[in-house]
Amino acid sequence: MTVKRRLSYRLDRLPVIMPYHRRSDNHIQKGDLVYYGPSPEYYGIGEVVDTEESFCLVDFRGTGLLGIHKDVFSSRYIIPIHELNLEHLLKSV
Repeated sequence: MTVKRRLSYRLDRLPVIMPYHRRSDNHIQKGDLVYYGPSPEYYGIGEVVDTEESFCLVDFRGTGLLGIHKDVFSSRYIIPIHELNLEHLLKSV
């Protein structure tokens, strides 16, 4: 039996941005709100906890469908919300 989880954000409205796309080459720093570009709804929205070279640790706090709390990504996969001016897409309907 599968349970459909309802998310508190409209993550389906975030643009899907594949790795190595020109929009995925962003400057990421500690404290940024970000999402996993290829699948925003699966991981949710997270805060960058730490960065080292081209990798960053993101705390998603279980905001996505997969319920993941922390994961490490190459910065090519992470999309900062403030740089793309996406805050208006996250407001609940």
